[in-house]
Amino acid sequence: MQRFSNTVIGFLNLFTLLASIPIIGAGLWLARSTTTCENFFQTPLLVIGFVVLVISLAGFIGACFHVAWALWVYLVIMLLLIAALFGFTIFGFVVTGQGGGVEVPGRVYKEYHLHDYSTWLRNKIIKDGVYWSTIRSCIMGSKTCAKIAYWNNLDYMNRDMSPIQSGCCKPPTSCNYYNMETMLSQDPDCYRWNNAPTLLCYECDSCKGGVLENIRRDWHKISVLSVVMLVFLIAIYSIGCCAFRNTRRSETDYQHGENRMTKIKPRWDYHWWRWWHDKKEQLF
Repeated sequence: MQRFSNTVIGFLNLFTLLASIPIIGAGLWLARSTTTCENFFQTPLLVIGFVVLVISLAGFIGACFHVAWALWVYLVIMLLLIAALFGFTIFGFVVTGQGGGVEVPGRVYKEYHLHDYSTWLRNKIIKDGVYWSTIRSCIMGSKTCAKIAYWNNLDYMNRDMSPIQSGCCKPPTSCNYYNMETMLSQDPDCYRWNNAPTLLCYECDSCKGGVLENIRRDWHKISVLSVVMLVFLIAIYSIGCCAFRNTRRSETDYQHGENRMTKIKPRWDYHWWRWWHDKKEQLF
């Protein structure tokens, strides 16, 4: 039972070490792809893969071969990872706390307004033109709007849409194109709409709102998963601390802990006193 923590850490890190290989492979494969959407996720995959590889390798070597410095590196990186994940989780819940869409009377789907989302998300979309161009290319390449291109009025009344379909593939429901005199008081997105397949409402604020809603939903799921991962990492970190203590003990003469009983380790003058006592016993 004394080395149980080392065995657990060794098996866990062997599993994560093997899991990091396909993650890195996926990132390298995406680097060869010409698809904009796939290149967008290349860097996060490579970073995650290499971090997991380094942590797992250090933990596996330290636990299985009783290398104290490798376990020390492992625990330091794990502590930094836990702190970063904790900060990311808190930030994620704050950022995704707003939004959710607005119900449309007589419709199943919702519509999404850019101003309903957090300032950080809005700035990411509005101020970073390259970021929005990348997402716009992703939406066009995914053929999302082609799925509803042949819907009739009954379909729009009774069928649901994804946030991107609702915001990017059609004009806002409130738009009125029959009475041109009322267009002056309509949503500005009504002017941006164009029925050309390459234009549609890709430059509308409603489209950006739909993208932010997609990001908000995915990020919220990731934040919930991050809480579970935090509990898991803290448990592994605790086991790793036990493994580090066992490894340090195995490198000393006292593998079960240093003996601090002074009577077992007498002072220098004890031997002289014992010699004199034996001599007296012999004489008398």
